Amino acid sequence: MRVLVVDDEELMAAAIAEGLRQEAFAVDVAHDGAEALERLAVDGYDVLILGLPRVRGGEVCRRIVAAGTGVRVLMLSVFVSDADRVAGLTVGADDHLAKPFAFAELVARVRALGGRSGVSASTGVHGRPQLVEPVHASGHHLP
Repeated sequence: MRVLVVDDEELMAAAIAEGLRQEAFAVDVAHDGAEALERLAVDGYDVLILGLPRVRGGEVCRRIVAAGTGVRVLMLSVFVSDADRVAGLTVGADDHLAKPFAFAELVARVRALGGRSGVSASTGVHGRPQLVEPVHASGHHLP
């Protein structure tokens, strides 16, 4: 599953990306909305983790939904009120998670969103090839 992490806090983006890679996700990182939109126009992603401030994050989400990319959007934000969650969902986000969060919960939400995107084991969004780690029949990852 391909994931794009977008967060203006570089350390947060790097930590999320590294953790997701350890969970066998293919992850790219962007630090602003413009870079995220450029990457989405070129590469197929299954899930977008959007951790930009509310105004910029909402605009990026709105533009992604309008473009019809099919990518699932998980918004991350600090100080989330009910109104913040509703605003994020109203602009098209599929899910919303407040910082700080349990990493296991983030992984579970990404997996759930990726499953809803209709991604098969070998292809990503729009039928683009996806990186898949080889796994032995025993369930162990092959080198």
